[in-house]
Amino acid sequence: MGILALVEDRPTPKAVYNWRVYTCAAVASWASCMIGYDSAFIGTTLALPSFVEEFKFADMEPEHLALVKANIVSVYQAGAFFGAFGAYASSYYLGRRKSLLVWVLVFILGAGLMLGANGERGLGLIIGGRVLAGLGVGGASNMVPIYISELSPPAVRGRLVGIYELGWQFGGLVGFWINYGLTETMAPSHKQWIIPFAVQLIPAGCLLLGAVWMRESPRWLFTKGKREQAMKNLTWIRNLPADDLYIVEEVAAIDAQIEHDRIHIGPGFWRPFAALKQPKVLWRFFLGGMLFFFQNGSGINAINYYSPTVFKSIGITGTNTGFLTTGIFGVVKTVVTFVWLLWLIDQLGRRKLLMIGAAGGSLCMWFIGAYIKVSNVSGGQTGGRLSSGGIAAIFFFYLWTAFYTPSWNGTPWVINSEMFSQNTRSLGQASAAANNWFWNFIISRFTPQMFLKMGYGVYFFFASLMILSIPFVYFLIPETKGIPLEHMDELFEIKPVPKAHAVLIRKLREQEE
Repeated sequence: MGILALVEDRPTPKAVYNWRVYTCAAVASWASCMIGYDSAFIGTTLALPSFVEEFKFADMEPEHLALVKANIVSVYQAGAFFGAFGAYASSYYLGRRKSLLVWVLVFILGAGLMLGANGERGLGLIIGGRVLAGLGVGGASNMVPIYISELSPPAVRGRLVGIYELGWQFGGLVGFWINYGLTETMAPSHKQWIIPFAVQLIPAGCLLLGAVWMRESPRWLFTKGKREQAMKNLTWIRNLPADDLYIVEEVAAIDAQIEHDRIHIGPGFWRPFAALKQPKVLWRFFLGGMLFFFQNGSGINAINYYSPTVFKSIGITGTNTGFLTTGIFGVVKTVVTFVWLLWLIDQLGRRKLLMIGAAGGSLCMWFIGAYIKVSNVSGGQTGGRLSSGGIAAIFFFYLWTAFYTPSWNGTPWVINSEMFSQNTRSLGQASAAANNWFWNFIISRFTPQMFLKMGYGVYFFFASLMILSIPFVYFLIPETKGIPLEHMDELFEIKPVPKAHAVLIRKLREQEE
């Protein structure tokens, strides 16, 4: 089977896999570029000598400085938590596309606010701007996976939602490298540290322009009774006429799902909340939230937001050296994401990726923690040189990245974008995104204090959580690759969970025959 071979639930015309569906996914994923960039640039920007000097970080006590950094980073996640739920309301009334426009405008307002900060005004504008930027990315993190998932043919849904993750990594790559480039080419100044904050506006502007071209989700239009526009958008995205058998079958499946939801959940803004009284609906919300608990429990956001602190704990010294090591981390993540996107997510599947990534990543974290314990690293090596053990720790750090990136980095977003029914999908994704940002907030808020108090124990903590995620996935998360969105309810009712995918795929193919 070739690297780009597809596993289809039914015979699918070649026209379905056209440039329009890929372009819509790519344009929407400018949102993830701005999220990825924001997650990556802030850690190294806080370590820029020009930023440290302008805001007098050197005059602060270590505990106070850790608190200030944690507040700058974590208010962004707090905003994103509320933005994720706010996007449920906006998507219900405005649709996926217009919602995305609203939230990117909020983000642009926040990014612009940060540009007004300086030493005299203090950090207030940066903190306030990051709250607004967080609201924007929280809303976007809800909308984009749903939008892409609802446009996607089942065989390439993982790949298309994966473009969202690729955008996240591309933005992160720029964020990880930008301050290394600035320290190499510019003298310390106000302009040096303001540039990384200004770059936030580039992906946001691209999304704002691209959203004008994007089409509204046909599935959302069908749920609102706008059948004529829904058919027009669906045939445009699929590049097929309305009377094509593939379109007829897809519309019939959508109608059946909407009717099912109307009977069992009911129409209206508040009905999905009422549906949470049903154990099977609540169970999926729980699974979606736990996926993001374990994603953040891997330690990824401690590294994203505080990479200079993390590398210092291993023994990397010097601002530029730390920035360079962080930049390489971004390159490894981006390269591995391409492999995940093109082959792993729709071939190996979601479950295997999560379990393999957790096992390999945990072993790497145990090694790094053990090295720091045995070598008694305290911010660096004599003369600024790493020992052979330190070099091995850096190697295992990048190996951890290679395990984590194609597994827990993007796969929880893919699963959450597809596991809910049409009427609960927006609320379900809001819950999942809010869970992501909640755990993101907890990690980012307390990471500086954890490194101060726990030292090497931080790595053992994350390693333990990765081990615990393996039985969670094996026993509770069914494989979703290649399953049409309208059959997700059926998938989650099949027991035992490890065999659910094979049972349903066999049933769908028998029905097709």
